[in-house]
Amino acid sequence: MTKFDHSRRVILSTGAFALGGLALPSILRATELPEYEDDNNVRTSRRNVMGFRNHDWRDHFSNLRRGAILCDTHSRAVHFWSEDESTYLAYPTSVPMTEEFTRRGMTEVTLKRYQPTWIPTPNMRERDPSLPARVDGGDPKNPMGTRAMNLSWQYYRVHGIDDPAKVGRRASNGCFGLINAHVEELYELVEVGTQVRVI
Repeated sequence: MTKFDHSRRVILSTGAFALGGLALPSILRATELPEYEDDNNVRTSRRNVMGFRNHDWRDHFSNLRRGAILCDTHSRAVHFWSEDESTYLAYPTSVPMTEEFTRRGMTEVTLKRYQPTWIPTPNMRERDPSLPARVDGGDPKNPMGTRAMNLSWQYYRVHGIDDPAKVGRRASNGCFGLINAHVEELYELVEVGTQVRVI
C-alpha cells in the first residue's frame, strides 16, 4: 500500500466518522477516480473528498416527484435523489468559473442527450473566436463528454467532461461537468421533468 493509498483510506474513514456514521451516498466511489495532478502537483481526486457535505432533499425541494438534482456550487457536488427515496447519489463536479456564469434557483431537465454535439454559445464564440462552430458527439475534444441533460435555462446543462482534471474546480461557462462514468450512471436514473436546484 502506498502512502497515498493509506492517506486516502484515513480520509475516508475520518470523513465517515465526521458525518456521524450516517449512511453515505455513492459519493465515496468518487474517490476511486483516476488520480490527476493539477499545476501544483495536487491530486484532484483527494482534493474533493472532504469538501462534500450531505444534504437532505427536504431542505431544497417540496417533493421528489420525478426525482431531484441538487447542484451545489460551494462544495462542487451534484446530488441526486430518486422519487421513491431508494437512491441517493452524489458526485464531484466542475462548477461555473465565475459568479457571472453562475445561475441559481429552480429549473428542470428538459432533454437528455446521448453522445451530445457541442455548439459553443454566442458569448463563448465572442470571447474566443478560435472556438469551433461545433464538435460532434464522440469526439474526444467534445467538452460535453458522453451524456448531457439540458436544463430549462438556455445553455445550462449537467453533462460529462472531456478533461477529468476540471472536476472539483471552477472551470465551466455555467454547466456542471461530471466524470463520464458518473454522468452515464446519472443519465440512466434521470428523466425529462426531473427537478433541479442550483445553490
